[in-house]
Amino acid sequence: MEFFSHQTSYPFMATRRVWYGLSAILMIASVALLFTRGLNLAIDFTGGVTAQASFPTSVDLGAVRTQLTEAGFRSPQVQNVGSSRTIAVRLPPEPKLSTQQIHGRLQEALQKVNPAAVVQQLQVVGPEVGSQLETSAAWALGFTLLLIFLYIAFRFHTWRLSFGAILAVLHDPILVLGWFAASHTSFDLTVVAAMLAVIGYSLNDTVVVFDRIRERFESNRRLAPNIVLDQSINQTLSRTIMTKFVTSIVVVALLVLGGPVLKGFSEALLIGILAGTYSSIYISSAVALECGLTAEHIFPTIKKTELDSQP
Repeated sequence: MEFFSHQTSYPFMATRRVWYGLSAILMIASVALLFTRGLNLAIDFTGGVTAQASFPTSVDLGAVRTQLTEAGFRSPQVQNVGSSRTIAVRLPPEPKLSTQQIHGRLQEALQKVNPAAVVQQLQVVGPEVGSQLETSAAWALGFTLLLIFLYIAFRFHTWRLSFGAILAVLHDPILVLGWFAASHTSFDLTVVAAMLAVIGYSLNDTVVVFDRIRERFESNRRLAPNIVLDQSINQTLSRTIMTKFVTSIVVVALLVLGGPVLKGFSEALLIGILAGTYSSIYISSAVALECGLTAEHIFPTIKKTELDSQP
């Protein structure tokens, strides 16, 4: 199945510098938001208390927050989970209280809202665990970038494509982080998982385009690099749009129907899919062109004189 009824011929490379400017603005804004607003880190990273409680009838979240504050809990976060009778409670770390003491105080506070309230689950995450998870997430991202660079360089015999791919891979998660800093959606381990999935998904599109670039250079090695890149992107454009459109349908369904538990995960995937579609065209390929990519770089064993003698 093809998205377009005929082969497109958009001059992507001719306008690449305009899109560089857009990318620069978005990335600068994302970094600025990260420094000014920061991320709304979940207890996965900061440590704290998470609990789930059930009520026999619909519960007033404002009343729950009031009672928790009066009970001595600082900055309680309360939201419905699944139904209006079930709530999730997030509290900052309480290092001076044991798990049993926290459970008792929480149960007592909730029963002032409704005597039949029951705390069903309670989990305490220490700050040292959160710090370890934050470090592990950073290492996972760093190793991912390194392996991507080595894989692209080995497969396509040139650092120029690797450099473009790495910039595209960095571009997408930075925009995702900027969105989370702007929206202040809770940033937890599921979001980190979504970001790693976005990196892999974006890389897949980039490799498809790079494969087509190699095929085009092989069929006509004297063709101008910008023409080769335009042809390669246009030939894969229909496939890219179709796969991203179908995937987006599923992600939007998760965002709308998945509830607060999947909200951060689905938001990260959706922003990443949109950014990845853009970056596979205007970042990875275009940067390789700016670095002077030619057929000789992809086919290093063939001398320039041999290239000139071939069509």
